[in-house]
Amino acid sequence: MLWDAQFREGKLCPVTREEIKELLNEAEKRFASEAKLIQLESGKVIFVGDTHGDLEATEKIIHRYLKSENKLVFLGDYVDRGPASLENINFLLGQKTEHPDYLYLLMGNHEGHAVVSFHPADFWEGLDAELRQRYSEVLSKLPLAASTPNGIIALHGALPDVSGLEDISRIKPGSAEWHQITWGDWQEREGKFLGIDPYTGRPQFGRGWFEEIMSRLGKNVLIRSHQPDAPPTMYGSRCLTIFTSSAYRHYISERTIALVDSRKVVKSVDDIEIEIV
Repeated sequence: MLWDAQFREGKLCPVTREEIKELLNEAEKRFASEAKLIQLESGKVIFVGDTHGDLEATEKIIHRYLKSENKLVFLGDYVDRGPASLENINFLLGQKTEHPDYLYLLMGNHEGHAVVSFHPADFWEGLDAELRQRYSEVLSKLPLAASTPNGIIALHGALPDVSGLEDISRIKPGSAEWHQITWGDWQEREGKFLGIDPYTGRPQFGRGWFEEIMSRLGKNVLIRSHQPDAPPTMYGSRCLTIFTSSAYRHYISERTIALVDSRKVVKSVDDIEIEIV
């Protein structure tokens, strides 16, 4: 209950270094017990895009939607760019330890500091060596994707080159498939692998890749985040991109989340409720 008690009136009270270490230890145990692919059962699922240090958005979503009848799935990128990265990730980790069966945190590229360096990394660069190592170790254990029984696969970036859904649980950090999930972008173009963007270094994928991998996975709709300049829907309304941070005001003006009733078949984005937070 430590982290609930310290979150008052929209602000996190200061915590000690020892409390942070305790939080990281508890969160690490939770992530170590989870598969890389989270299989969600029936009920309402709320998908949340990048929060990037936007504590206000995270707090609003947690207090509005974290209920026993819901499952919350955050799609990665909790740190860097925003003004409250440390507070944001600590609050989420605390909520995960308190509500492990209702809140799921997937890995984004900004949680992959243990695997690859990137920029901007203001959260990581602001930590001392000891805490940087511990946050890296803990966040490297985050799951990679979530699946619902009604046709949805959710992850951070692009789809991995796997034969079937069960193969996601065997993906290792730093592998080609890991890079596809955490770093991959989509383009509204024909083709499969479209090369590496020379500016961002991100792998680019087209409609052919989307349709082939979705067929292998047996899914109808992909919900992802990562790419604030992407069209909200692509590929015949089967790919939905949401973003839930104020860190990219020059790309998006509204923070969005996706609400899904997993008891109903989802064939396209038209079957998903989009809300602004």
